[in-house]
Amino acid sequence: MDIPGRNATLNIVMGIAINNLKRTVTALFVTVMFSTSSVAQQADSRDEDALLQQLALSTPEQAIGIDRQLKALWSQSGSASADLLLERGREALDDGDVLTAVEHLTALTDHAPGFAEGWHLRASAFFGMDRFGMAAADLEHALTLNPNNYEAIFGLGLIFEIIEQPDKALDAYERALAIHPHHEEVTNAVNRLKPQVEGSAL
Repeated sequence: MDIPGRNATLNIVMGIAINNLKRTVTALFVTVMFSTSSVAQQADSRDEDALLQQLALSTPEQAIGIDRQLKALWSQSGSASADLLLERGREALDDGDVLTAVEHLTALTDHAPGFAEGWHLRASAFFGMDRFGMAAADLEHALTLNPNNYEAIFGLGLIFEIIEQPDKALDAYERALAIHPHHEEVTNAVNRLKPQVEGSAL
């Protein structure tokens, strides 16, 4: 899904010719963010540490199920009202209504500031509005609450790539890949950027 960019807030991105890259990365970023919505009730394990250990040692086929369980686990707030706000935010994003999504997700982060997924999903809405600074800040906040969320780390990498900081983007992608070694989009990003970064270092 391609969300039209508007209201960029970072000076660093002003004037940068990134339209083609941004369209591609926005579609990928939003797709990744939305991937949790259909699995929120499917977790069969609440042991995050065990799931992360299994993920690191899994085969690509096993990783699919473990990834689903982790995303479902991370989507559980423990509060019916917070869950409702999360679902409304997801629905608004699905509809391409990023302003309404921000309203719901801001209410969520106010109501449940310790719920990492609220910050993670609001970053998606800000990203879709070209508010990269605010998106990055929300991703960083999400990662202080859940440092193992490889999707949030991946999101930071996408932002770094858009603002033409490939070294930082690659670092983020490799960090995400260390947690989820079979993440297809992250693997593709590493393969895309590594020759560029290593070539420029020579």
